[in-house]
Amino acid sequence: MKKVEDYIRSIPDFPEEGIIFRDITTVLQDAEGLKLAIDEMIGLLENVDFDVIAGTESRGFIFGMPIAYALGKAFVPIRKKGKLPCETVSQTYDLEYGTATIEMHKDSIKPGQKVVLVDDLIATGGTIEAAAKLVEQLGGEVVKMIFLLELAGLKGREKLSGYDVASVVSYEGK
Repeated sequence: MKKVEDYIRSIPDFPEEGIIFRDITTVLQDAEGLKLAIDEMIGLLENVDFDVIAGTESRGFIFGMPIAYALGKAFVPIRKKGKLPCETVSQTYDLEYGTATIEMHKDSIKPGQKVVLVDDLIATGGTIEAAAKLVEQLGGEVVKMIFLLELAGLKGREKLSGYDVASVVSYEGK
């Protein structure tokens, strides 16, 4: 029986020498691989009490939507600044070279709601930490953060030490 990591393509020296890029498009392009990835991520939520799934643009949408659908939960998109049409809350966070801002609709999370955050990858943890701050700003509680991949060498899990973090596949390097 294949595992999720069997569907992930590793590309050496991309985007720069010494980096191994973990390409998940090969997971998405294979029906069995995609089903396995979604099922494994759903398994990370076993015995977790929650109300809403929120996913970051854009790969958090790819994985968060089918999980929400399968579990009968609502889905909340977390988008790049300027993409949502109604009143929003925003959070700016640091990137390797600069900053980025993400937003949620102000009415997307109700006070007291328990939220699971979903993304494809945890690297440094900056994006998902900003997403958690948005949820908390609206009065929600982040009860779990789930990822398909984790690049453990970038220590994102340490940045998120106050949260319950889980990934399907973890790679030691960057």
